[in-house]
Amino acid sequence: MAGMSTMHSFEIEAADGATGARAGVFHTAHGPVRTPVFMPVGTRATVKGITPDALEALGAQVVLANTYHLFLRPGADVVAEAGGLHSFMNWKRAILTDSGGFQIFSLADTLKLDDDGVTFRSIVDGAWHRWTPEDNVRIQEQLGADVIMQLDQCPPYPAEEAFVAEAVRRSAAWAKRCAAAHEREDQALFGIVQGGLYQHLRRESIERLGEIGFPGYGIGGYSVGEPHELMLESLAEVSALLPADRPRYLMGVGNPTTIVQAIALGVDMFDCVLPTRTARLGTAFSSQGRLNLRNAKFSRDFGPLDPECSCPVCASYTRAYIRHLVNMKEMLGAILLTTHNLHFLLDLVRRARGAILAGQYAAFVRAWMDGPGADDY
Repeated sequence: MAGMSTMHSFEIEAADGATGARAGVFHTAHGPVRTPVFMPVGTRATVKGITPDALEALGAQVVLANTYHLFLRPGADVVAEAGGLHSFMNWKRAILTDSGGFQIFSLADTLKLDDDGVTFRSIVDGAWHRWTPEDNVRIQEQLGADVIMQLDQCPPYPAEEAFVAEAVRRSAAWAKRCAAAHEREDQALFGIVQGGLYQHLRRESIERLGEIGFPGYGIGGYSVGEPHELMLESLAEVSALLPADRPRYLMGVGNPTTIVQAIALGVDMFDCVLPTRTARLGTAFSSQGRLNLRNAKFSRDFGPLDPECSCPVCASYTRAYIRHLVNMKEMLGAILLTTHNLHFLLDLVRRARGAILAGQYAAFVRAWMDGPGADDY
């Protein structure tokens, strides 16, 4: 059953007295993951714009891959034949695979849903496929990630309460089936909390998942269009209700200010395509806020992207040069911005962890929120 392996234990090293923040270590088959942690997204078994070696040099501990996309291409059987994702993509540290449920349910006009599973049409060739929770677990076991996620139903925002309630109940039933089907002891299967902004449904979801027991819990259904303050208010209660001795993973969130605030609420794990996607669009994260490198004001700016940044890009390249690369659509521009943006978020959570260990996280939050860049994210 999920949640029973000692391999996937979670140790809390420090808890900040003034906030709900905590620093911990989650153990995986590919080494310890020190939390809080930001996990770069490599949807198709690659983090766009950066090599695995460069990513490891930045200090990334976990990368994500997506079950839906890898199921379609190259196929889970191909990945399994290669020896699993670690061998296939040459990544030696931990990997998490999302179930692909979010991608399936975002294509609502091409799916057929019932209590037993979901039938969906491929974005590649239009072919129809059928997944039950058991199918989804089997595919993720073929992919071989260290952490896999249950198949769940992801309701959009806004959605009627009755619709969200049905999604919560169906997702809980699927969680039980995923746990029963899961066989690989070297993988941790996480349950996923749903419920939208209906707090009683969030509580119901947590209670149902708790009856099954998982080594970690994803928190889904946020950052899908709801007001930011309402999300944080809802998240505070959800985080507090989840087991204190299991990691809490806020899915799909990579906004620096939201990460800082969510850590204060006791969240341990984050992922998002934001730093890599914005890099490909010519935008840099910085302590001053977002920088649009297409802007003409950077054409003769020979300073680093961020004077406070210690990344290799800021040590060697200027805003003017990167602006030139971006405007010329040179591949190197996206590579340099990707490296910088990922370093920015990885360093942010690294510093957050240090503040928690020092008992100073409340001051860390104040310094970030009072800083010049907080409102720009």
